[in-house]
Amino acid sequence: MEFPNCFTKLQFTICLSLFSLSCFSVVPQLVYATGGGGGGGGPCHFPAIFNFGDSNSDTGGLSAAFGQAPPPNGESYFHGPAGRYSDGRLVIDFIAESLGLPYLSAYLDALGSNFTNGANFATAGSTIRPQNMTLHQSGFSPFSLNVQYYQFNDFQRRSQYIRNQGGVFARLLPNAEDFSRALYTFDIGQNDLTAGYFLNMTTEQVREYVPDVLDQFKTVVKYIYDHGGRSFWIHNTGPVGCLPYVMDRVPITAGQVDKVGCATPFNEVARYYNLKLKEAVVQLRKDLPSAAFTYVDVYSIKYELISQAKKHGFVHPLKACCGHGGKYNFNMHHGCGSKIKVHGKEIMVGKSCKDPTVAINWDGVHYTEAANKWVFDQIVSGAYSDPPIPLNKACHMH
Repeated sequence: MEFPNCFTKLQFTICLSLFSLSCFSVVPQLVYATGGGGGGGGPCHFPAIFNFGDSNSDTGGLSAAFGQAPPPNGESYFHGPAGRYSDGRLVIDFIAESLGLPYLSAYLDALGSNFTNGANFATAGSTIRPQNMTLHQSGFSPFSLNVQYYQFNDFQRRSQYIRNQGGVFARLLPNAEDFSRALYTFDIGQNDLTAGYFLNMTTEQVREYVPDVLDQFKTVVKYIYDHGGRSFWIHNTGPVGCLPYVMDRVPITAGQVDKVGCATPFNEVARYYNLKLKEAVVQLRKDLPSAAFTYVDVYSIKYELISQAKKHGFVHPLKACCGHGGKYNFNMHHGCGSKIKVHGKEIMVGKSCKDPTVAINWDGVHYTEAANKWVFDQIVSGAYSDPPIPLNKACHMH
């Protein structure tokens, strides 16, 4: 099927409507489980996870499309590249583990994937709003949130047709009823903020387009709801002003640096985005009363980790573990895993630090496995969630 051309801001909602209507008649009938949004307080027993996001939760999407994230990515846990921009596991991996599910296969990965317990549509560099530029022009993924929705829509429809053929297909694809009983996770929005700064927009200009970004986010969530989604776990965005790739690239004055060393203007925009995201989630609860929405304050968790690094067993919170040179061990031209030629021989200059287990930042953009695990440990109990319910009870409405 040819997708409508919807990479302009004004056509976004119309395009999603046309696409959804064009596929509606072939979507399998869904069974809405009482555990996927009903009352009660028992564990939810999610049979699957469907994830949407950017590099914070990409388990191989961008690598499948544009080439594998190079060594030393993946070294700490997978002992080699595993499609993740980290030395090991991501928060989404720990979420899957805690729910007794295998790590999510990337939807775009044709090799060795198993979608029985869900699929991951996230890709590194993804934004909510389409960026109208190529990956090489902007550094942002062409798989924006609306495209991830198209992929989910197609996956849901075609997976049941293929699964019904039996054999190996029945063991690699989810049951039809799992789509209504699954957990739908979102971790996206960070790149929408940095995209503006990288286009030399002012902080005020970035703030001005946040409502439009979130309108598009709500549109996608509503379409996923229309296709059976009932349990939504939504992360807000982290303190982008504490990331080396932002602080190194966008000029700031000494007066714009907080006591931790983070760039205040960028973090203020992130907090504004999170405020509006929370308002969007409140509105979604009103618009979709049969669904359960959990808003997770990842920003506060990550800022606590960075600002109190020593207390939590970490060192050099603003310095990349894997990189090459500069104040933050970050160089956009020689990133983690990069090599140079010396006398005709390739030498890796983007090396890992000696002990990633005490590092917070992996490569100037992403977090280490140790930091991701620490963040997850704060998330799982619900202490930073609205409503304050644990992960395994996120199907219950409050």
